Amino acid sequence: MKTSELRTKDVAGLEKEVGDLLKAHFGLRMQKATQQLSNHTQLGNTRRDIARAKTILAEKKKAAAK
Repeated sequence: MKTSELRTKDVAGLEKEVGDLLKAHFGLRMQKATQQLSNHTQLGNTRRDIARAKTILAEKKKAAAK
């Protein structure tokens, strides 16, 4: 997911997005453990998407606290 797409969302939307990404990452980890995952780059991409969403969420929360 692109940063510009994440920046258009509000705090609740970002929290939901982080939750969805965490569930997706868990599913990919389970597929890897059972050797059903064919594209291993999905794990890294999902992990980076989670970090990106959490960073923007923290920025928005910090801006709202001011």
